[in-house]
Amino acid sequence: MPILRATFGALALVALALTSGPSAADDYPSRTVRIIAPFGAGGPTDVFSRIVAQELQLALHQPFVVENKPGAGTTLGTEYVARSAPDGYTLLMVSGTQTVNETLYTKKAYRLMTDLVPVSPLVDSDLVLVVNPSVPAKSMSELIALAKAKPGTLNFGSSGPGSNYHMAAELLKNLTGIDIVHVPYKGSTGMRTDILSGQIQMLFDSVPTMAAFVKQGKVRALGTSGTKRSPSLPDVPTIAETVPGFQATLWVGFMAPKGTPMPIVEKLNSEITKILKRPDIQASWEKQGATPLVMSQPQFATFMQAQVDKWAKVISDNHIALIK
Repeated sequence: MPILRATFGALALVALALTSGPSAADDYPSRTVRIIAPFGAGGPTDVFSRIVAQELQLALHQPFVVENKPGAGTTLGTEYVARSAPDGYTLLMVSGTQTVNETLYTKKAYRLMTDLVPVSPLVDSDLVLVVNPSVPAKSMSELIALAKAKPGTLNFGSSGPGSNYHMAAELLKNLTGIDIVHVPYKGSTGMRTDILSGQIQMLFDSVPTMAAFVKQGKVRALGTSGTKRSPSLPDVPTIAETVPGFQATLWVGFMAPKGTPMPIVEKLNSEITKILKRPDIQASWEKQGATPLVMSQPQFATFMQAQVDKWAKVISDNHIALIK
């Protein structure tokens, strides 16, 4: 009996130490946190991510520094973070592109949902489908009719295979059965220049980027990609009003290497949620056509897996060539 009492006493002390000791997140962060953006600087998601990084720095009293590591359709930067120490000091900026790449790239050195852990979403921004004014279609129904009457003659630009802009068009093809030709660019600058000049006929782009050109009459907006009309382009119908089930927004969030302590992941999610719920952040972003995207960590993980599954089906159904 004395031995049993001693054993139970020791176990009780261990349990007390585990429950009352300091959490892994108590002194986090104690130094600079790096946020790896696996695409070029200056895009709309990059801008909103840097705003959140600045707010995290103010809230947690340590620098949060965004570093761009573009290349190979985001796979280089994503692999870099997947191989980083799981201590919360290297985070990944993740977007829909990486969920597409999970199927599109067959020889990646990582698995997105097993080698990294979702932390928190940040922002969701509608895309807008625009055409050069030379295209006779003035509505989604007219564009679909034109594409069906002349299969394989209309083209669309994108910032590269697997990009949000590319996959939005592939989803449109998948849901309508139209045959339009993909013209990939190395980045988004070229596609934007060529839609304005008429070198390409149509493309999907972010609302914050294209709204000014639409209002100036340099391109014609036929539809936005969310489930409700964009505050920035309230007179433009959603594509879903013509094509039921269509939704392809540009979202971004943060992930961390697998094995990052959950108290740190949860602390980051909590702090980001506080930022995104602030009325000043919500009002400012919504004026720019973007919506703060608030989810718990488990909800974000479920959301990301659903995105992986969605785009895997589109890639399979449309027989999109895989990148090896």
